[in-house]
Amino acid sequence: MEIKELKLKGVFQVSLNPLMDERGFFMRTYDVEFFEKAGIHYKWVQENQASSKLKGIIRGLHFQFPPFIETKLIRCIKGSVLDVFLDLRKGSVTFGKWDSVELSEENKKMILLPRGFAHGYCTLTDVSEVLYKVDSVYSPQYECGILWNDKTLNINWPTNDPIISGKDFKNMTLTEFTSKYGGIEV
Repeated sequence: MEIKELKLKGVFQVSLNPLMDERGFFMRTYDVEFFEKAGIHYKWVQENQASSKLKGIIRGLHFQFPPFIETKLIRCIKGSVLDVFLDLRKGSVTFGKWDSVELSEENKKMILLPRGFAHGYCTLTDVSEVLYKVDSVYSPQYECGILWNDKTLNINWPTNDPIISGKDFKNMTLTEFTSKYGGIEV
């Protein structure tokens, strides 16, 4: 495994290194000691899997408020997605900034997002599956979202005609979020 911090402080890309042979591969996807040495080990309390049937589906940008804010460790195990994350941490020098990384079954990368980030992704293949660990339980009362096509964010999504859930169409803009909450206290 290789870990490198990305441009938004606290966000790490983890590259997995499969051992390949004629049968396929074996790969360690999590190692407590390795993550502890890097200072990014968390007590994972849930693991979730999302399956998408079509290319061009956007899920997100989702987050939870305290006391249920989440650290996430995200991996695409089938197909490919553009993973997008937005800093909502109150007082962060990168508040309101976003970044993205392609995650795929081929590149075998993971993204670790610290608490205080909104998260979403767009499917790049007709069939994709995303697996992610979280360090807090899901709480629908504390769930919220930022609008995927917020003009102030100008996220470069890889589709002009996405498939979006009705719930995600109702997410707030970053301006509305900032006006109402100011940011997420981590």
